Amino acid sequence: MKILVTGGLGAVGAPLTDILRNKGHEVWVLDRAHHHGLKGKYYFRCDVGEYRQVENIMEQVPFDFVYHAAAEFGRMNGEDFYETLWRTNAVGTKNMIRLQERKRYRMVIFSSSEIYGDWKGLMEEETPDRNPIKQMNDYAITKWVNELQVANSAATQGTETVTVRLFNTYGPGEPYSEYRSVVCKFIYCALHDLPYTVFSTHHRNLSYIDDTCRTLAAIADNFKPGAVYNIAGWTYIEMKTLSDMILRACGKTDRLVAYAPVEHHNTLDKRASTAAAVRDLGHAETIDLEKGIRRTVAWQREYYHVCA
Repeated sequence: MKILVTGGLGAVGAPLTDILRNKGHEVWVLDRAHHHGLKGKYYFRCDVGEYRQVENIMEQVPFDFVYHAAAEFGRMNGEDFYETLWRTNAVGTKNMIRLQERKRYRMVIFSSSEIYGDWKGLMEEETPDRNPIKQMNDYAITKWVNELQVANSAATQGTETVTVRLFNTYGPGEPYSEYRSVVCKFIYCALHDLPYTVFSTHHRNLSYIDDTCRTLAAIADNFKPGAVYNIAGWTYIEMKTLSDMILRACGKTDRLVAYAPVEHHNTLDKRASTAAAVRDLGHAETIDLEKGIRRTVAWQREYYHVCA
């Protein structure tokens, strides 16, 4: 198949692209950065928030399938840069859908565990449709908007899309910024002897990047229009326990760690049901958390030239 991965230079998009190519697909990458290209011609510089730029790409290549991963990520990123968040996530996804209605490619959109908001129980794919849920930050709201956009287009225009909700994916390939995932931030701060805060009563499912991307890649060959999948690891862990594990892997103590009970605008506990992804896509946790943390620490040491 001819496949486009938007956000294909990102922490998830890049390894997903590699897996899809290894499966024999012709994979093109779209991202905002100027780039030398991947395997020659298979790279487009594009801002998905600009319809003309996306349309130009779709006129050049007749894609069968699109993984729409391009997005502004993170709660505080969405608070600090909300104009960019809404333009990229809401307008950008609408652009992809409008062109899908014309070109009829199948699509996977990347939602988030954040859409479960203040839900306190097991997070099943049907939960938001059956219960009143309050999303707790603009990032979460944009992702729920994306799901509504997709459902509306499917109902009115017959488009075919699968939605994936990622739960705390981590691993090598994610450079640090203050808006990155919790594992990335904890490791970077521990390695560089920087202070960080642990919200100790929060719990999370975490998923190693290889496991996440292997499941994502399986959707192209096992496509069920309208399906929604939680993609999460099976380890459910308290944030202090996660921090302690990272500190051990980095050879550090918690002398620079501050502890607080709750982070505002953030879900307290995220516990996912992955039964649908296991059934349809063969999803599995093949890398346990301690091994995944060690690999991620080793990658950051090499990336930032930090000696053991």
